Amino acid sequence: MLDDVYNSRLLALAADIPRLGRLADAQGSARAHSRLCGSTVTVDVKLRDRRIVDFAHDVKACALGQASSSLMARHAIGATLEDVAAMHAAVRAMLKEGAPAPSGRFADFAVLEPVRDYRARHASTLLTFEATEAAMRDALAKAGSEPEAATPAGA
Repeated sequence: MLDDVYNSRLLALAADIPRLGRLADAQGSARAHSRLCGSTVTVDVKLRDRRIVDFAHDVKACALGQASSSLMARHAIGATLEDVAAMHAAVRAMLKEGAPAPSGRFADFAVLEPVRDYRARHASTLLTFEATEAAMRDALAKAGSEPEAATPAGA
């Protein structure tokens, strides 16, 4: 039921998105857009030792994209590209393949599990991962550092 998707926890996350805006001194930036729903997420990052030390995002998305972005902002600091790619893969598998909800460091993303039954909502929910991975790859490329193997966006 759609009420399960738009539960109070998810709506609270969508209403309280930390780290909104853009970083004037970003090392990497990327934008992800869903043609299906029109949602857009733009992410800026600063890295040190391949880890996010500063993160900001401009979120123009539905409540699901906002909630997912809110969670990303709460968990981005300290994450490596490999961490973000693994989380992207776990959430994508949860939504598209019926895999279990993420656990460990990113267990909070389990709140997105009810989205599984609404395929049209998957794209906006996954935008934050795509933009964050791409922003990190951008920062690493500009620094002349090759990203380690990571799950390609949309895989």
